[in-house]
Amino acid sequence: MNLQNGFLMYELAKRLFKIPRSITGNGVRDTLSILKETCPLLKIYEIPTGTKVFDWEIPKEWNIRDAWIKDPDGKKIIDFKENNLHVMGYSLPIHGKIGLDKLLDHIYTLPENPGWIPYVTSYYKERWGFCMSELQKRSLQAREYEVFIDSEFKDGSLTYGEIIIPGEASPEKEIFLSTYVCHPQMANHELSGPCVAIYLAKWLQARQNRYTYRIAFVPETIGSIAYLSRNIEKMKERVEAGFVITCAGDTKTYSYLESPYANTLADRAARNILKHHASGYKTYSFLERGSDERQYCSAGVRLPVCSVMRSKYGEYPEYHTSADDLSLISAEGLEGSFELYSKILLALENNHKYKGKCACEPQLGKRGLYPTLSMAGSAFAVRDMMNFIAYADGENDLIAISDITGVSVEKLTEIAEQLVKSELLMYA
Repeated sequence: MNLQNGFLMYELAKRLFKIPRSITGNGVRDTLSILKETCPLLKIYEIPTGTKVFDWEIPKEWNIRDAWIKDPDGKKIIDFKENNLHVMGYSLPIHGKIGLDKLLDHIYTLPENPGWIPYVTSYYKERWGFCMSELQKRSLQAREYEVFIDSEFKDGSLTYGEIIIPGEASPEKEIFLSTYVCHPQMANHELSGPCVAIYLAKWLQARQNRYTYRIAFVPETIGSIAYLSRNIEKMKERVEAGFVITCAGDTKTYSYLESPYANTLADRAARNILKHHASGYKTYSFLERGSDERQYCSAGVRLPVCSVMRSKYGEYPEYHTSADDLSLISAEGLEGSFELYSKILLALENNHKYKGKCACEPQLGKRGLYPTLSMAGSAFAVRDMMNFIAYADGENDLIAISDITGVSVEKLTEIAEQLVKSELLMYA
């Protein structure tokens, strides 16, 4: 494995790690601006507060500058600048003194993991709160504490990013990639997705592609809903396959989350590549969904979208906690996800239907494609080629023939190129 991109993605994650992101605000803008340095094709868009997006409405913009709790001696017990997760997302501003009994009503912890800080938000109900470890909470004494959250709500906008890389052979057909940019100070669940996605964009930009690539960087849920509200008709007409890229940075078993019926081109490509390059991967039903596939695959949208991850969100203990830090991801994990997605996208790029030009098996020998000496075992050298020809009936695409024969898409692509060059196959 060449880890060059992996190291670059990891360094990018380190740079983005402490930016205070939420579903709106300057943290998203700062994150997108840094991602744009890697792929300048990234365009940044704003949707004003109050805009109706299907059944939802863009909320007020929230920004936070500082927050802390001090004990009576003036010592900071927790500090937002040390860890963004110490403040509940979308907290109201507050500054005052409060007794322990009332303070505890605004403290959130993880008793089952007493050393970790939880990630907690309250996007659509006004409240304020702090998050700390259960051990910190147990150390609090019955005293008066000074609490401070320097946050602001205002009529602003929701920010998202988009990259469009035009295709050459089929420009009106698209492959869609989506990732989110809204979680504070978490590495695998947040930063691995956009880091892998932006390097895939850079790789795709340097290639000649059959398909047009649409790559979205959105706040989760409200961002994908807002993005669809602007693009749904075009996407329903054009998107051939799509993937939500998230939780892509650890080195554990790969995970595959199906589309609602697990029957889309995206599903077929994901399963095929995982079978050949990630044996032992775990499959999750759409009933176990939890990210933006909820919107892209909803009954009123039904885009052909699934997801390939490392450890699935909600299935690893560090998820939505301070333990999902930079030690949980690695250059190796990020590079592995990048390479796996590259293989999936190449499978889609090469996924043509082929049809043989001969009524029976062609004479391969005169074309230099078959051993000239016939003896036991000689046919095995061209068995994969003969099997490919046998199923090239104009109905099966490359992925289907790979699934039938058990031969990888990469190898079949080479065989197909040989047969087309020898004028034994044509594109159906």
